[in-house]
Amino acid sequence: MDIETLNGVSTMEVNIGITEENREKIAEGLSKVLADSYLLYLKTHNYHWNVTGELFHQLHEQFEEQYTELAEAIDEIAERIRAIGFRAPGSFKEFNELTSIEEDVDQPKAKEMVKRLAKANEQVIRTAREALKPANEAEDEATIDLLTERLTVHSKTAWMLRSHLED
Repeated sequence: MDIETLNGVSTMEVNIGITEENREKIAEGLSKVLADSYLLYLKTHNYHWNVTGELFHQLHEQFEEQYTELAEAIDEIAERIRAIGFRAPGSFKEFNELTSIEEDVDQPKAKEMVKRLAKANEQVIRTAREALKPANEAEDEATIDLLTERLTVHSKTAWMLRSHLED
């Protein structure tokens, strides 16, 4: 067992068959997916609380399903970052620096909420695709599986949201 001491804290070396350099690239990609997922969670939860209009009941329930799923996913993503030996970002400041999801500065109407959530889910897909590259290069199947699941969930969610906008 190799134990390292950094800043007075002892840690065991991570030896999972993926180089530290590759693990760091994977952790950076996952951190961006985590930040995007967290900001999408906040946006979705906000819309759940504040949606009004004729679609209220349907959207209120749909948004709740989505933010509940995101809460579980956020935990899995953060735990994967830790499992490969890196600190998971966990503050709003860190998330804000890493995310590509736009924060709302207004209170949109129901259809605009749906449109923004569809776009935000599509952004998470793009971020996850970028994060897949270093995971594929390192043959990190656990991260590939996690990101593939995220792609599946966000693709379906974006499709369901876009369906509300069709005439």
